[in-house]
Amino acid sequence: MASPRPRVHSLRGELDRLRGAQHRAALERRDRRFYVPVPVKFALSLLLALAWMVFSIWVSRRWFHDLSALTHPLFALWALLFIAYLPGFMNAFLIFTLLQDRRPPRCPPDHYPPLSILVAAYQEERTIIHTMASVARERYPGQIELLILNDGSTDGTVAAAERAEAGLHWQPNVTIRILNYKVNRGKAAVLNAGLGAATHDMIVTVDADTRLRANSLTRIVERFLSDPPNTMAVAGAILVANSRDTLMAGMQEWDYFHGIAAVKRMQSMYHGTLVAQGAFSLYRKDALTAIGGWPSCVGEDIVMTWAMLRQGWRTGYAEDAVAFTNAPGGYRQFAHQRRRWARGMIEAFHHHKALLVKPRLSTMFIWWNLLFLPMDLTFTFIFLPGIIAALMGHYWLAGPMTLLTLPLAALWNLIIYRIQNRMFRDQGLHVRRNFVALVGYILFYAVLMQPVSLWGYVSELVGRKKKWGTK
Repeated sequence: MASPRPRVHSLRGELDRLRGAQHRAALERRDRRFYVPVPVKFALSLLLALAWMVFSIWVSRRWFHDLSALTHPLFALWALLFIAYLPGFMNAFLIFTLLQDRRPPRCPPDHYPPLSILVAAYQEERTIIHTMASVARERYPGQIELLILNDGSTDGTVAAAERAEAGLHWQPNVTIRILNYKVNRGKAAVLNAGLGAATHDMIVTVDADTRLRANSLTRIVERFLSDPPNTMAVAGAILVANSRDTLMAGMQEWDYFHGIAAVKRMQSMYHGTLVAQGAFSLYRKDALTAIGGWPSCVGEDIVMTWAMLRQGWRTGYAEDAVAFTNAPGGYRQFAHQRRRWARGMIEAFHHHKALLVKPRLSTMFIWWNLLFLPMDLTFTFIFLPGIIAALMGHYWLAGPMTLLTLPLAALWNLIIYRIQNRMFRDQGLHVRRNFVALVGYILFYAVLMQPVSLWGYVSELVGRKKKWGTK
């Protein structure tokens, strides 16, 4: 009997030829329009963002002088740098980048590669059927292998998955395997077990409480095939499904819709989306194998993505490949989640600090992440007390000058909203008019998020015991 290894190489060679043809087709469509190379867009956005920061420094001279006289020039410089100048630079760079976004369009291939979908499940008796039903509704033109990976659940997760396998209407191109691991080992371990069991060269991960929207698999594969050949992962777009349940979930809807989506879109434009999240992303199996799969840590998806970036590979973003997830409904759950995300970022720096000196456009975003710690520290212990002082009539850190940031914030939100709303309309979706949550997002979200993020950074740096908390 012939060894299966030549067939694996044959499949990978076929995938490379397919994506090469699709990328050329996408470039041909793009070249029919006026096109500015990505490095030129990066340089232009950087120049304009620096100009905005210089303008901000010039406008705030009186603020700096008064704060220096009240405290010390070094304190004033630190406060203004991390409260105003750097956040303003980042937001300006984001705006100017998105205004230039003209990525190659998705192109339908002659045939679609087979997929292995990994669903890691622990205590997901109530949600696993909805995740599997969303896969059953997909009309992906290629073969699908759905692997339900039960990570030692003690509830009825396996029984629920078996009922879904038997009761849902599955397309002929879908095969289902339920792998029941008796001992709970953690998400990274069970995903690596699923990676070893998968038979296809394209891997998709979907969280067990996440539901794919129709055609999401088709769109994320087309995005992957149309992107540059060194792309090894593509993140899907995650949106909030339970935004009407609580005000906390509603504010997160705007965060996912505005903040997270915009940042991923910007990063992918410069060939380095920093997190191909486990909730819904696509990867090349050989790339995952080459970096050793998912590491055993609380932020396994960010550490794994940075391992790919360290290899010099590209990670992208499919803004119209949508999946819906349930966001934490209460502040306690939210705080646990964001603390875990913050710890995951510090873990990524611990494993891949060499990325700070890697010569590529996305390196700037690695440095941005490094600056989040002092920015959140300054926000929590300097700016928040400054707001309290302003309410008492003392405008040392917050006051009339702070209002100058509102035009940029309004412009930033308007641009993001128009881009996202256009994507929604193309898919037959509409933005829900949750204005109370929008006001809460604009006025209070940073107050709720940044202190718990700081808590996460410090917890990881001092080596506190790691707990999953929530997804």
